[in-house]
Amino acid sequence: MKRNAKSALSIFAASAVLALTLAGCGGGNDSTDTSAPADNSGSEASTTAVVSGTVSTNGSTSMEKVIGSLKEQFQKDNDGQVTVSYDATGSGAGIEAVTNGTTDIGLSSRALKDEETGAGLTGTTVALDGIAVIVNADSQVSDLSVEQIGQIFSGQITNWKDVGGADAEIACIGREANSGTRDGFESITDTKDKCKLSQELTSTGAVIEAVKNSPNAIGYASLSAVEGKDGIKSLTVGGVACTEETVLDGTYQIQRPFVLVTKNDTPLSEAAQAFFDYATSPAANDLIRSAGAVPVAK
Repeated sequence: MKRNAKSALSIFAASAVLALTLAGCGGGNDSTDTSAPADNSGSEASTTAVVSGTVSTNGSTSMEKVIGSLKEQFQKDNDGQVTVSYDATGSGAGIEAVTNGTTDIGLSSRALKDEETGAGLTGTTVALDGIAVIVNADSQVSDLSVEQIGQIFSGQITNWKDVGGADAEIACIGREANSGTRDGFESITDTKDKCKLSQELTSTGAVIEAVKNSPNAIGYASLSAVEGKDGIKSLTVGGVACTEETVLDGTYQIQRPFVLVTKNDTPLSEAAQAFFDYATSPAANDLIRSAGAVPVAK
């Protein structure tokens, strides 16, 4: 009887162990099932990161390629649920549009002036841009100093022969008064309010076409706009070519910033803030570079 009792106890103990083991296995299955929703919630978090809505940008015509590349990729990254518009009106008009609230983000190809920051605007540099000095492709001139460029545009030098070119009158092509490109160019060449222009045009493309069609013309345009263009050539300035490397290291002297302009007392919408954050992040550097400008985000 004692042996049978011991046997019964052994069977009971074994059954208890088996029950506990099975319970433990059941707990493992429950834990595995619970982890699946956690993974799904991670996927949902990614999905909710996609923004929707509209973002309006307005301003510098020189920033067309940069903004075009950025908005195309941003829209793609957000599954086409957000639309970014670009209105090429010139830097002055873009700054005014931010001031009066008719655009989300202004685009300026010059630094903001003291009176603009004093009026509650903030400028954030998204890239640097070299201002290429361009002449007709057949011009004999290939290099000028900043001083010579200033003298040409202010009317002190009027014939190409005085700077190593043909005996022909120089035709200076420039931008309109509110242009950021013009402001940057004139500030660097010390020609503000001194320029003697044969033509004053309202877009970068128009300047390039005018120089292309005039054998004796000289003009200026964004580096990103002149690369690969037929019928014109970019001059070296003081022996330095206008390239990404020389703009970034500062050896090319005629350069200016590309600036996103926002209003301090007006928060951006979720979509506009997301676009602003993307444009100023290292993730956008390759796109900015491919558009011909020099990225600054690190």
